[in-house]
Amino acid sequence: MSTGSPAVRLCHLYPDHLNIYADRGNIAVFRRRLEWRGLELDVAEVGLGDPIPADCHLYYLGGGQDRDQLLVAEDLAGKADPLRLAADDGAVVLGVCGGYQLLGHGYAAADGRTMPGIGLLDLETTAGDSRLIGDVVLDVTLDGQTRTVVGYENHAGRTHLGGGCTPLGRLRRGHGNNGSDGCEGAVAGRRMGTYLHGPLMPKNPWLADILLGWALDYAGHPVELAPLDNHLEQSAHAVAATRAGKRR
Repeated sequence: MSTGSPAVRLCHLYPDHLNIYADRGNIAVFRRRLEWRGLELDVAEVGLGDPIPADCHLYYLGGGQDRDQLLVAEDLAGKADPLRLAADDGAVVLGVCGGYQLLGHGYAAADGRTMPGIGLLDLETTAGDSRLIGDVVLDVTLDGQTRTVVGYENHAGRTHLGGGCTPLGRLRRGHGNNGSDGCEGAVAGRRMGTYLHGPLMPKNPWLADILLGWALDYAGHPVELAPLDNHLEQSAHAVAATRAGKRR
């Protein structure tokens, strides 16, 4: 049961437009994993035209259809300064699929339209002539720990990283950022982007706890998160990894 303190404040950006891949499931996992430890998650939802609060500890940007992503890109580019300031101060930022692309410098869509990014990750994305689809398995190293992360990808974007960020992980299975360099996602400090969805967090409790730990540290509550019984989560992880192996 939640004791009411300390709390992580999460800003969910464009939940009505960028929620095509069950992104609210990731928010639900963050909430429950905090509550099981007696902690709280406060969520502020920010839509088109709404200002972005500068006092959140974790900012989340999900994935959507190109038409929704285009709407969001223009709106976000015009009001992203509070998000940039929070990220520069050490807040956690997570972008998934379309949100990942918008955290970069921009996305050139298949129809020739260019969607502006906000430059929180040093990367560029261009639409390819086919979609990269399927289960993904990658090795991820964060905070000195290396674990296997699983997920599902379905994207036309070909993302290439600049020198200002590093890959989230190295692929064992899947297409990743662009289908050619063996990498998936991007990390720069506490800013993270990935194409993995489905949603991502239920099958990867270790990654969820890494992000929550960063957010708690930024919130001024640097605590060592108590271990949880992750039996169901690890079972889901194993099923996804096995399925990926069968689709070689």
